[in-house]
Amino acid sequence: MNMTPMIETFVMHFGEMGSRWGFNRTVGQMYALLVICEKPLSANDIAEALNISRGNVSMGLKELQSWRLVQMHHVPGDRKDYFKALGSIWDMANKVFEERRKREMDPTLSLLRDILLDKPANEQEKYAQSRLQEIHDLLENITQWSEELQRLSPEKMATLMKLGSGVGKVLDMKDKLLKSS
Repeated sequence: MNMTPMIETFVMHFGEMGSRWGFNRTVGQMYALLVICEKPLSANDIAEALNISRGNVSMGLKELQSWRLVQMHHVPGDRKDYFKALGSIWDMANKVFEERRKREMDPTLSLLRDILLDKPANEQEKYAQSRLQEIHDLLENITQWSEELQRLSPEKMATLMKLGSGVGKVLDMKDKLLKSS
């Protein structure tokens, strides 16, 4: 497979962004390639396009499968496995967010809950626990809010995002009105 300059630019950038989203650069590049290719690609196609080893592709595909971002396809008469990005772009965003929540937020919330169950031994720990409670409450609210957002259809989510800036303006106006009263 030969990548055009436009596709290569996107794939390379997505790889860099992937490293910020929780998976390494090469896995991000592999996923980007699968997202923008209409037909499923074999591991050999991916290795050739990205100029990486077949072993690296194999490990990357396993990681993408663990994130539930790619699906294996079989082509009749061909013994190779082919891979395709799973679902819509909205599905991809939801899965990445869900996996990051499981890997980052859930363990943090669990640790905070355990710490908050302990009786503070002194004033320093009492103060620390009050701050940890604030962190816990924030993360818990973010988790609940994100779960609600993930249940929305892409159309409703798009509408909500368009309303977002308007809601902020309404809240600012409310604050100004309350201050002047």
